[in-house]
Amino acid sequence: MSKEIELHLAPGQDHLTITQLEGSAPAQLGELAPIKCDIKGTLTAVAEYLAKRVNAEQFQQKDCHILVNRDKGTIHLIFNEKDPYNRGEVLGKLEVNPKFEEFGINNMENVWTPATLGMFFKMNRPYFVSKEENMKLVSELMHFTATVNSSIDNFLGQNGDRAEAYNQAVNSNLPERFKLRIPVLKGGPAWEIDVETFAKISGKDVQFILISPDAADLLEDAKLHAIDTELGKIQQVAPDIAIIEE
Repeated sequence: MSKEIELHLAPGQDHLTITQLEGSAPAQLGELAPIKCDIKGTLTAVAEYLAKRVNAEQFQQKDCHILVNRDKGTIHLIFNEKDPYNRGEVLGKLEVNPKFEEFGINNMENVWTPATLGMFFKMNRPYFVSKEENMKLVSELMHFTATVNSSIDNFLGQNGDRAEAYNQAVNSNLPERFKLRIPVLKGGPAWEIDVETFAKISGKDVQFILISPDAADLLEDAKLHAIDTELGKIQQVAPDIAIIEE
């Protein structure tokens, strides 16, 4: 089937090039639903997100709400709550710093043999307030078994009670506490805390547990005050978002 095409040259134009293309036009991609926002971060995540988005017309404040769970240490933002295509969520959570968890402080199931604890302390010297205290602890822990066995032999010569001798040797060989400067919360500053050593004795074997009332207090205070601090920031940038305590 032929078609006639009438062409007009512009003044001064003496030729025209025509290119004929054959085939079908490329298929158009189908329209996809918007990718939903689902962000998880530290406790500051919701306040940071709102500070950058609340004036960008991405959502209306009255179409959002925030759920606060102080026991779990979470602040949970839901925006475009009635729109199944554009609904989004941002979850901020109060989390323990991974390095603090490595020390196993206040974890009754985390026990250390003397040599393993000594090597761990040696590789984590930057978190000790005193380098000298760290080196002393490492040396005592790495030689702990030999030192205790020697002390036991001396005690046995005096009273013959091996269990009592072992307890006395353990209690006298290591300092009761030492100081760390370490971030307790993920994304938070480093705090100086006292850490106590407790010995678990079973026959001739000794294992240690690390305890810190300071760290326990800091974590509890953080749940109370850090969450309130973040909620204050949120109310400043987005005062019309409903905040609901779970």
